Amino acid sequence: MSAQPARRSGTFALGGDLPVVRLGYGTMQLTGPGVWGDPKDPEEAVRVLRRAVELGVTLIDTADSYGPFVTDHLIKKALHPYADDLVIATKVGLSRQGPDAWTAIGRPEYLRQQVELNLRHLGVERIDLLQLHRIDPAVPVADQVGVLAELQSEGKIRHLGLSEVGVSDLAEAQQTASIVSVQNLFNLGNRQAEALLDHATEHGIGFIPWFPLATGGLAGDDSPLTALAKEHGVSPSQLALAWLLKRSPVVLPIPGTSSVAHLEDNVAAAAIELTDAEFAALSAAVS
Repeated sequence: MSAQPARRSGTFALGGDLPVVRLGYGTMQLTGPGVWGDPKDPEEAVRVLRRAVELGVTLIDTADSYGPFVTDHLIKKALHPYADDLVIATKVGLSRQGPDAWTAIGRPEYLRQQVELNLRHLGVERIDLLQLHRIDPAVPVADQVGVLAELQSEGKIRHLGLSEVGVSDLAEAQQTASIVSVQNLFNLGNRQAEALLDHATEHGIGFIPWFPLATGGLAGDDSPLTALAKEHGVSPSQLALAWLLKRSPVVLPIPGTSSVAHLEDNVAAAAIELTDAEFAALSAAVS
C-alpha cells in the first residue's frame, strides 16, 4: 500500500491554481463536547493531525468557531512550520456563546477581526482558503463578502469560499468577489445540496461536503451500507467516502475524527474505485 494513500483520491485545483489532494480532513471533532473547549485527549489530537499529513492529506479544514480557536491552536502545535503543499482552509462568521451555541455575525468589522485572529492563531501571513461560515441575514451579502475581498487584496487571503449556501447565494456573492469553493452539508444520506453540487461541477468550483459520514450515521451496524460494505470487503465509512469521490471531480470530502485508527480507515477510502453500476446501487440503497 502507498505510504500516502490519501493521494489515491486524486487532486483538485482550488481557483485553478491551488492544488489539494481531494480526500482531506476536517478538524471539528478535535474539540470538547458541543464543539466547545479542549479535546479530552489533546495529545491524540496532535497525533491525528500529524498522521493525516503523513497519509498524504493536504487539505485541512478548520474554523475560528471550533472551540473557539481550539483547532487552530492544535493545527499550529502539530504542523507548524507547514509543508509547502499543505492547504489550511478556515472559516469566519459564526460566534460562540457556549457548547452547541452558534450565532452568525457578518458585520464587516467582526469578520476582519476574526480573519486577523485566524492569521495569528494559525501562525500564517496569508490564509489559503477563507470561507464565510454563514451568511448573516442582517447584513448585506455585498458587505460581508466585500470585506473579505478587501482582505484578499491586502494579501491576507488567497482564495474565498462560502458555507451553507444555495445557488442564488453563490451568484450574489460572485457579484462582489471570485468564489472558488462552497461547503455544504452533503452525504450519501442527505443530498439536499445536489443542485449546488451540480452547479459547482459545471463551473469548476470546489464542493466541500461537511458531515460526509453523517457523524457516523452511515457507518453503524444498522446502516444500509453495512451489507454492501461486507460484500466489498471494506468499511461502511469507506464506501460512503468512495461514493462522494465518485459523485463529482470537484467534491473534496473532509471526514473528521479524533482517533488515529478511524483516520486511517477513512483515508483508505481513497483507494476504492466504484464502477458506475456500484455507484448507482449505492445511490439507490441510501436515500
